Amino acid sequence: MKTDYERIFHPGRIAILGVSAEEDGFGSRILMALRSIGFAGDIFPVNPKGGFFANSEIYRSVDAIPAEIDFAIIAVAARAVPEALEACRKKGVAGAEILSAGFKELGTPEGIALENEIKRIAARGIRVIGPNCFGIYCPRSGLTLLPGPDLSPETGPVAFLSQSGGMAVDFANEGKSIGVRFSKVVSFGNGADLRETELLAYLRDDPETRVITMYVEGIEDGDQFFSTLRSTSRKKPVIVYKGGLSEAGRRAVVSHTASMGGSRAIWNSILKQTHAIQVQDMPEIAQAALAFSFLPQRVYRNITLLGGGGALGVSAADAAERFGLTFPPFAPETVQRMMAILPKPGSSAGNPVDVANPYVAPAVLCECLRIGAQDDRIDLQILISLLGYYKNLARYLGKPLRAVAPFQELAEGVQKVAVESGKPIVIIISNPRRSLDHLDVVETVELARKAFLDRGIPVFDDLRNALRALSHVNEYASTTGNRTIGIEMGEEHE
Repeated sequence: MKTDYERIFHPGRIAILGVSAEEDGFGSRILMALRSIGFAGDIFPVNPKGGFFANSEIYRSVDAIPAEIDFAIIAVAARAVPEALEACRKKGVAGAEILSAGFKELGTPEGIALENEIKRIAARGIRVIGPNCFGIYCPRSGLTLLPGPDLSPETGPVAFLSQSGGMAVDFANEGKSIGVRFSKVVSFGNGADLRETELLAYLRDDPETRVITMYVEGIEDGDQFFSTLRSTSRKKPVIVYKGGLSEAGRRAVVSHTASMGGSRAIWNSILKQTHAIQVQDMPEIAQAALAFSFLPQRVYRNITLLGGGGALGVSAADAAERFGLTFPPFAPETVQRMMAILPKPGSSAGNPVDVANPYVAPAVLCECLRIGAQDDRIDLQILISLLGYYKNLARYLGKPLRAVAPFQELAEGVQKVAVESGKPIVIIISNPRRSLDHLDVVETVELARKAFLDRGIPVFDDLRNALRALSHVNEYASTTGNRTIGIEMGEEHE
């Protein structure tokens, strides 16, 4: 069946079946979420009882809608879903997402029969996302997930396919927080029709998507999935978190979406053979997506580290070795040039570079980065910023922390060095101060994060996480030879 993905992901007219003038159900919530995130098309609520909701007329049937419909959102009782879906098919709707639960995941004869009926209707000419899902988030068109009125309206290069609605919402929110922006997020739930393999094939050729991430519990056709994953990974990085690899996880998967979890050994082998990137949890998938979004995809083996604290250098070297990275020692003349501008006493410039105190001027930090970039062996540089320490200085000066911490100047300087040298720079802003009396630190860290991200500089909360994400970029670039370019340094992040 030919799928009109344009009408599904970028619809001009949407019907929402299950909007009630009397109850605050899923249909009413998704309508308000669509309006909140900025969907610019026409929305037609549907309920046999009619009436009005949020200043919109509720049509008594799909047939009564006086316009063609591109996409439908179905949020009615499970037993009423087949009739609602068939009405959408007859109306010429290209696709529908079914938010309703109560199907195969229950394991009951009734639930299985209802899901089989959905499959039969879909096969007659309408594509289906779900059932038992949270739907589609597509910032460019203004589609959003079920509880997602506060997701970012900014579009970006990362797509996410998820059998779990909760994972989809959590990742979309995590992405908003750390700087990952999305082209499409699809929560497909039970996957009665459209699911991981077909959607992966679509994203392979989607010009809006440069990085594909997945949370998979089970698959239907292993051979087809393997083939599609392999062909997609040759073109774009695919980052996979496979749920249900433990015995307890396999049991949970069956009760969640009625999928078979599979063997850990088989999955590890599949992902290795296809050159997909395997991650172990959602934070790791988010950090990997951040790295792939911002960094040109090439191998980064030799790096510099600039920050404060002697112990930092020891732990950093240990972590780097674990992820196949090295901090090559600088030549004596490089050390001499850095030491001439670093504060004394306490500084050292052997790589890692210990800057001795948190109040080193941005101009000095950036000059150290400039000097480090002149070493031909260096592929990438990491700067650890200690912005939280400026709180004490702000207190002494009687000023707000955000007015004292020089993150804007530092972000501008780092961007300039990265552009001039052609070598990416990664920022670490760790913040152990998160109690109620440190809310100003939390605010300043987030303002600093935005200042760097807006200039194409990725920011991580933890050095180990950054090194691990960097190792994923290295793994993909070294195994596929792919040189797809990420966001160029200095280009504003969408």
